[in-house]
Amino acid sequence: MPIFEIFSKRQKRLRGEVPDMYQYDTIPPQLRVQIIYIWEDAYGPYNPIYGSSTVYEGIYNKLCRAYGEANLSGQDDSPVEEVYNFFQDTKDIEKVVDVIEISFRYIDKYVRNNAAQFYGRRISPDEAIDQLNHRFQEHGVGYQYESGKIIRVDSQWIHSEMVKPALSMLSDSMYKGANEEFLKAHEHYRTQRYKECMNECLKAFESCIKAICTKRRWAYNKTGTINHLIGIVFDQGLIPTFMQSHFSGLRSTLEAGVPTARNRQSGHGQGANIIAVPEYMAAYALHLTASNILFLAKADDEMK
Repeated sequence: MPIFEIFSKRQKRLRGEVPDMYQYDTIPPQLRVQIIYIWEDAYGPYNPIYGSSTVYEGIYNKLCRAYGEANLSGQDDSPVEEVYNFFQDTKDIEKVVDVIEISFRYIDKYVRNNAAQFYGRRISPDEAIDQLNHRFQEHGVGYQYESGKIIRVDSQWIHSEMVKPALSMLSDSMYKGANEEFLKAHEHYRTQRYKECMNECLKAFESCIKAICTKRRWAYNKTGTINHLIGIVFDQGLIPTFMQSHFSGLRSTLEAGVPTARNRQSGHGQGANIIAVPEYMAAYALHLTASNILFLAKADDEMK
């Protein structure tokens, strides 16, 4: 069921009345209602004997346990009413994002694997995820659902050209460690833990190189520095010899980009003065990590 673009929205787009900057502090009421419609299309109509009841109970229980609460609204309603009311009424944006992430993880994993239990559903899990991401973009809300998590998006072009392809590459089982670390970096970035974000970027980058070395049976020092690991992939010809001079700028970026940013800003003791990592530095590290991971993984795929 594709999203139907109504006349008024087409006119707004033609007039340029669309968000040109992402915002993260508001999930508009209209977007919340649209997300509920997606739930209903993806789960099917609510019925105690259908799979939809299992999902809403699961969402409700996970949130109550995570928040240490006996219920979500204080009214002790049914799980489906509790989830709906909490999602529409709460002012805490991070908790709104919690609900979205958990509910779409159920769509992505549980509904996908137990489709026969969801009588009357009108869209597939992939269609539901596409619609969610479309609605985020339509409202200028800077989040997307990718690889089982809600991640923060600062540039749609960067996300579509680097971050999303990198996540797709990392979904391969050989990159399991790097995938977990890269998603952690996004989670830290979304919650403004910028030092932790940069450290997870470095871990993801290192894990990607180690995975390639393991696959190729290239010996490496498990406790070696990032420069040691980078040296191996160049020495082993992951980047062809005739292109090494052309990619000298790339090697400088690999050696001096994420690792140096991490070492100087967040990787060592900060002494008497507390070092504050700015948001733009963490964003740079995140995007640089994505592009470097994507480059190395594609180079490995092309290597004979």
